[in-house]
Amino acid sequence: MIAFDEPEEHTDIRRGIRQLCSKFPNAYWRELDERHEFPWEFYNALAEGGWIGIAIPEEFGGGGRGITEASIVLEEVAASGAAMNGCSAIHISIFGMNPVVRYGSAELRRAYLPKVASGELHVAFGVTEPDAGTDTTRIRTTATRRGDHYVVRGRKVWMTKASLSQRSLLLVRTTPVKEVSRKTDGLTLLLADLRAPGVEITPIPKVGRNAVVSCEVTFDDVEIPVTDRVGEEGAGFRYLLDGLNPERILVASEALGIGRASVARAVEYANERVVYGHPIGRNQGVAFPLAEAYARLHAAELAVREASWRYDEGKPCGEHANMAKWLAAEAAFAAADQAMQTLGGYGYALEYDVSRWWREARLMRLAPVPQEMILNYLAEHVLGLPRSYGAQ
Repeated sequence: MIAFDEPEEHTDIRRGIRQLCSKFPNAYWRELDERHEFPWEFYNALAEGGWIGIAIPEEFGGGGRGITEASIVLEEVAASGAAMNGCSAIHISIFGMNPVVRYGSAELRRAYLPKVASGELHVAFGVTEPDAGTDTTRIRTTATRRGDHYVVRGRKVWMTKASLSQRSLLLVRTTPVKEVSRKTDGLTLLLADLRAPGVEITPIPKVGRNAVVSCEVTFDDVEIPVTDRVGEEGAGFRYLLDGLNPERILVASEALGIGRASVARAVEYANERVVYGHPIGRNQGVAFPLAEAYARLHAAELAVREASWRYDEGKPCGEHANMAKWLAAEAAFAAADQAMQTLGGYGYALEYDVSRWWREARLMRLAPVPQEMILNYLAEHVLGLPRSYGAQ
């Protein structure tokens, strides 16, 4: 793990993704973001190249690689200028089915994983609710078992790609919270059919990342077969936790890519823009902040690589995954913000793209977990300080 030379396989992955992404220039992403259109051409190209299934086991048609390789794919997609619009188009398919891989029945895995790996099946993830964001145990979406199926009622928000997806991993409460010994008990993961009767999907207008829709989804007596349950009833929260660390690692990698794209554009502009007879990049007021942004991104990358290595090796990585996400999100937004400052008024112009990256880098500090909650985790679980939130 101490060796810092990148394995040839990883270099080949970077080369392959860069070559593919070169066919989709910034103008492509800019236009789709403005028109709120999903990048189908890009998605299909990645599916045909086998990249979407990179972390799905080979026996189900995937690449059988780890989170490290998946993180490199997403970093390079983001760095190409696609940023979150490109990454969010494939993000859930790459890692979101991890609970199915680990805990799904043999029948469930055979039925769905090959279709996800090939790109044929689009999937979403439904956890967040209007009154239950980071406090997951307070979700109100319920699933009541009736014979060989569950009846689901409730509402989820911020479900990425829900209107384009056929299925969604859905966290529901199957046992009322007052009837369990721990609030984390009684939660179950289901693989819901988003085209079923009783499902209503409404897009949420938002500031950025508009090529990939975010939705509010309501479930009104939606029937889901028991065979589409992931693992045991009531153990969904534990299964969900097993997906949080890889999610944070992958989001951190996406942040790195956005930061790299931002610094590259700012450096290019600083070398070309002449004011008072010389390129503005000669001014330390411009050069030093960009050098600092580069250094911060490099430091964050080391944290990301350690976290992904630990996860793939089966070692504890909660501390490392959280730190990687916090560091990368901060570094990416600082880089994007400095790119805006370097370009000045042109940074505010859509045609230069940095405003798009700036909006998306800002989102990284909010999702999938706020920076403050990461610091809460580190303070409590790593440093041993008293818990600062929740019931006292």
